[in-house]
Amino acid sequence: MGLIKIFSGSEILALGLKEKLEAIDLNVVVKDNIQSARLGGFGNADLAVELFIQERDYGKAHPVIEEFRMSL
Repeated sequence: MGLIKIFSGSEILALGLKEKLEAIDLNVVVKDNIQSARLGGFGNADLAVELFIQERDYGKAHPVIEEFRMSL
């Protein structure tokens, strides 16, 4: 099993979803493209932060993700 991407967007929204998923005991991997771009010497504003979870956890995470998307 591998990681699947469940979110791409702003850092603020990503952190909100990450907290909701961690509240149900899921591990979330964060890929921060803003930080990567800054360290590389260039900027990237679109789809700045990506969240990943283990494939096996998707069934547990899906209701939380859908509730989060509906609240946007």
